[in-house]
Amino acid sequence: MINKREKGNIGEDIACTFLRKNGFIVANRNYYKKWGELDIVTKKGNELHFFEVKSVVVRNYAATSFSILAEGQTKTFHNPEENVNAFKVKQLRKIIQTYLVEKGYGLDYDFHFHILCVYMNEKTRRARVKWIKNVIL
Repeated sequence: MINKREKGNIGEDIACTFLRKNGFIVANRNYYKKWGELDIVTKKGNELHFFEVKSVVVRNYAATSFSILAEGQTKTFHNPEENVNAFKVKQLRKIIQTYLVEKGYGLDYDFHFHILCVYMNEKTRRARVKWIKNVIL
């Protein structure tokens, strides 16, 4: 069993690999200030993309949100994106503003915010990524 920090690091590694395969250039990872953290900041063309990564360990993928549960099955996990609550959104707004100003983009620079949900199967050592695009903060 892996601990929470290890799970997060592995999930972010998987997410970075996924993003690179989709044409993104990882500009920053774990951009941290005392009021918040950005998991991954990428560039694609002239656009900035901020990614919040939420990871969960699952026993099998059949029970994830990628498929409908068979009759009588119960969902034995939570959806990782459920952890992006109102408090987290408020933190993300503030840390994105800080990043934009500190890096010289300015507060009116267009950007995109996304959530990457990483479903990791500890037994098979495989993972799936669900991309929730253009989340409004």
